[in-house]
Amino acid sequence: MEHPAEVLRSDQVELRRWRGQDLEILHQLMIESRDHLLPWMSFAARHDREQDEAFLARCEEEWASGQAYYYAITTDGVAVGSVSLMRRIGPGGLEIGYWLHHAWTGKGLTTMAAATLVRAGRRMDGIDRIEIHHDEANLASGAVARRLGFTEVERVPTPEGPAAPSETGIDVIWRLETRPSRSA
Repeated sequence: MEHPAEVLRSDQVELRRWRGQDLEILHQLMIESRDHLLPWMSFAARHDREQDEAFLARCEEEWASGQAYYYAITTDGVAVGSVSLMRRIGPGGLEIGYWLHHAWTGKGLTTMAAATLVRAGRRMDGIDRIEIHHDEANLASGAVARRLGFTEVERVPTPEGPAAPSETGIDVIWRLETRPSRSA
């Protein structure tokens, strides 16, 4: 299975594949980001070192299987967030997910990181669409999709309802159609 590059560069960001040896970097980033992420990401409520270890192990497993590609967002060599490209929306589709440390928001870094993954996803064989999903109350996540030219295609209730304190339980799905790549 084809994988994107382990390091992707664009504008002011460098995306670097998360690895097991990144535990201390990830753990510190999560500690500092907890309050910022808590309203939107349920994993922030129960964050601990073991969760970070499990996440990094999952990063390795899913990269190897081609199910997902998780990257640290870095700028000037400093890890400031995380972004991922995931095969969880069916054949031909990739979903982008992201979060950023509160001190680095408002600088366009998430948009740059997501744009970098869009370019990487377009180069992968068989991809006909890339999506971004977020809770309808998370306007900042929607703004990233909008800036990148994604089209809102659907709003759907999540089966489990709101998972984090600020969520409404309605997911907004944004889509960017891509040309399917030709297999060699």
